[in-house]
Amino acid sequence: MGYITVKGVIANPFSKDLKMGIEFIVGTGAIYSIIPRYVAEALQLKEIEKRRFRFASGVVVEYPVAKAYIVEGKGVTSLVVIGSEGTISLLGVATPELLGFR
Repeated sequence: MGYITVKGVIANPFSKDLKMGIEFIVGTGAIYSIIPRYVAEALQLKEIEKRRFRFASGVVVEYPVAKAYIVEGKGVTSLVVIGSEGTISLLGVATPELLGFR
């Protein structure tokens, strides 16, 4: 089975000139979108807090979250999880919902 990808733009919600084109894997089982740490650092995203997440394997991990402006046609500010350097960018279901996709 394959996966679906979508290209979009992610930006700092407080300074939208800090932006980057990015390709997300669409994660229908994920609530939040996740980006690698280097993307968050390049966009100067401010970590709001740390949250705990449970993987399908049952493992619980803690990651920082930040606000980011995500554009796919139109734009919306959404919470994103800041993963490690090797993290693949994943578009969780909360962001498309906020963008009005059904």
